[in-house]
Amino acid sequence: MLNGKKIVVVLPAFNAARTLELTYRDIPFDIVDEVVLVDDASHDQTVKVGEMLGISHIVVHQQNKGYGGNQKTCYDKALSLGGDIVVMLHPDYQYTPKLIPAMCSIIANEVYPVVLGSRILGKGARKGGMPLYKYYFNRILTFIQNVLLNQKLSEYHSGYRAFSKKVLQTINYHDNSNDFVFDNQFLSQIFMSGFDIAEISCPTKYFEEASSIDFRRSVTYGIGVLVVSLRHFLHKNNIVRSQIYVSKVILNSNG
Repeated sequence: MLNGKKIVVVLPAFNAARTLELTYRDIPFDIVDEVVLVDDASHDQTVKVGEMLGISHIVVHQQNKGYGGNQKTCYDKALSLGGDIVVMLHPDYQYTPKLIPAMCSIIANEVYPVVLGSRILGKGARKGGMPLYKYYFNRILTFIQNVLLNQKLSEYHSGYRAFSKKVLQTINYHDNSNDFVFDNQFLSQIFMSGFDIAEISCPTKYFEEASSIDFRRSVTYGIGVLVVSLRHFLHKNNIVRSQIYVSKVILNSNG
């Protein structure tokens, strides 16, 4: 806990058996209260490794639901455990768990309700081995997103994120995609709901076992990101309204 706030780390996993232990061992358990592993129908020994490590909350999807679908389960489970701060950490050891205290302290002290670990602040991305095409792809997409969303993030594509309970209780994330574009829909919803986002510089590692999408899927993802950004712009300017920006509070009040 930090400042009396319960911290839950969620690990959205798919074929993460080779890196799960490395990730888990670096989690700062002096402040982290619970760890949730959600296995998205892996073909390897991810679940067995999680059990060996003693992870008490393991959820197994019998059918693959996709990266976004996995996150939906992660956040639902974290909220059910009473998490006040929820950290989404990839179990592929691409992002260091050692930044969890820094990220959570920002939320616990009510400075910002959302914190991203940015690979682009500083030179962490290229030093860590991010392919050159992915780096420039990231920069171009981020520029366009900042223009359309009227924001100033260094990147929208980091998989290392921390949220306050209030954000997760407000955002209608279940209406989002089950694929990778979920991440960008979520950030768009956060801004649309009036929450601010902080970033901290995060080193990253690119290696064989680290999860990554290929060029073809990167292009599909990029097109999806542009569509999300355009929809945000149109909704914000009352041109075309989008259902994903209706908060849970409003949905619940309407029955």
